[in-house]
Amino acid sequence: MKYCPAFPKTFASLGHARGFCASFFKAYNFDHRHAGLGLLTPNVVHTGQAETVRAARAVVLNTAHARHTNRFNHPPQPPRLPEPAWINRPEASETEAHK
Repeated sequence: MKYCPAFPKTFASLGHARGFCASFFKAYNFDHRHAGLGLLTPNVVHTGQAETVRAARAVVLNTAHARHTNRFNHPPQPPRLPEPAWINRPEASETEAHK
């Protein structure tokens, strides 16, 4: 897997594969902050918390900037939120039903 040296080349058994993947996917979706997702976890984006987390980060960055303006060339901003990406974009009625 991408950027995961711990991911085995092969698994000793189906149980080994299931055990490893269960912990790997939990960490990937709930702990790992993805650059392509504005340094958010997939879970935060999927559950609609992205704007709240970004706003909280902006408060922290603004506080740091106010306290230590000499450390910054310009006021820092948290990464932009990701744009929706679709393989097969659902109809507008389906999209609204899932909000």
